[in-house]
Amino acid sequence: MQELNENFRNSCSCNCQENSNTVDCDVMEKMLEEIRCYEFGITELALYLDTHPTDEKALCLHKKYCKYLKDLKDKYQKVYGPLTIHYPCNKWRWLEEPWPWEGGIS
Repeated sequence: MQELNENFRNSCSCNCQENSNTVDCDVMEKMLEEIRCYEFGITELALYLDTHPTDEKALCLHKKYCKYLKDLKDKYQKVYGPLTIHYPCNKWRWLEEPWPWEGGIS
């Protein structure tokens, strides 16, 4: 997965240039890229396992990627907020923060 992630290292789609905390933005983008790479790898391995169900190496790799992805998503969501509506929390984090037009943030 590291090789796949290297291809996306320099592409930042957020407003890093406008954001005063570019380090945080870079870390967030890198985590999202890694999440996307692992999701892709897991999907491809699942498709492979549909036709090769006895391949123990692929099955082991699929389980390893799934565990790593779950841990990575948990870490991301604790710091940056939910990725999906299914994230187990009892409140909506974005409601606690000011809206962009409030408090002079633009």
